[in-house]
Amino acid sequence: MRPAKYLWLVLAVTVLFLMTHWMMLQSRVAPGMEKVAADRAQSIIKRNEAITSGTRPVPPVHDPPGPLPMPALVYGTAWKREATRDLVLNALQTGYRAIDTACQPKHYQEPLVGEAITEALAVIPGLSRRQLYIQTKYTPVSGQDPRKIPYNSSAPVDEQVTQSVAVSLRNLRTSYVDALLLHSPINPWSEQVKAWRSMEKAYEAGSALRLGISNCYDLSYLQRLYETAIVKPTVVQNRFYKDSHYDVELRVWARDHNITYQSFWTLSANKHVLAAPAVVKMAADLGKTEPQVFFRYLSQNGIVPLTGTKSPVHMQQDLDILSFKLAPDQLRVIDDLLLS
Repeated sequence: MRPAKYLWLVLAVTVLFLMTHWMMLQSRVAPGMEKVAADRAQSIIKRNEAITSGTRPVPPVHDPPGPLPMPALVYGTAWKREATRDLVLNALQTGYRAIDTACQPKHYQEPLVGEAITEALAVIPGLSRRQLYIQTKYTPVSGQDPRKIPYNSSAPVDEQVTQSVAVSLRNLRTSYVDALLLHSPINPWSEQVKAWRSMEKAYEAGSALRLGISNCYDLSYLQRLYETAIVKPTVVQNRFYKDSHYDVELRVWARDHNITYQSFWTLSANKHVLAAPAVVKMAADLGKTEPQVFFRYLSQNGIVPLTGTKSPVHMQQDLDILSFKLAPDQLRVIDDLLLS
């Protein structure tokens, strides 16, 4: 065989081998990887466009830790004063995995919540920080005790938020919170925007895995916040009571926009429901308590209630609400009680 012909044959075999190998590699690409690559490329393009246009880039996904799914029940720590540490520790030992607090010494003892969490992580076998949902709030100056404001009240509102988040992380002895809420709407709107932008920075830094707002009963306000926010609110925490018509319209809109509705003052504001003969009978038939029935009703309607009970027995009972389910006709009975 002539050398020239031999060389061409070698080249042909080599090309055939490379093409076959390339096709084999392509066939091994995991299903959906093409879409992942395309999405990643599109994300990079959008981020670059945002940078070059002078707008803020799309916030990154936190990885890790990622947002923990919100538990069905949250233990609230307001008004616990010096008993906060022992009550939170007891709640965690009982089985609660979600704790709500605030950087507001007027009503919350956030450092004692941090002590309880640290103790729980040390004494509860297998418990890790990533199994806990910890939620705190930035409370505007108007909601603070003037003698005990945990940040510089003379600073611009965005700096107040930054300082408040830093204090909360130090108090709670953690590098991040699972949710950071604005404790109440702020006026004028320009100040609200500045506060939310600062909360978004906490999200972008990984210091907060979700953002939300509390005491927001005006649907138009929530909608405006949602439209202007880069990081959308995913939590609304409101008092659940008759004066607000139980936020029916707001809750429907929130559900449609993937915003979880949390309720507080849930039992105290609804004693008429708990005492209603139909609910009393329902509880007896189910072998449950009236508060358990009401909490289960809320859970089946997509509401995450806060409970601040100090009773170890009630703590256990509250956690038991997922062990049973209300029938559609039972749900309608409580619907009628709330809307009557």
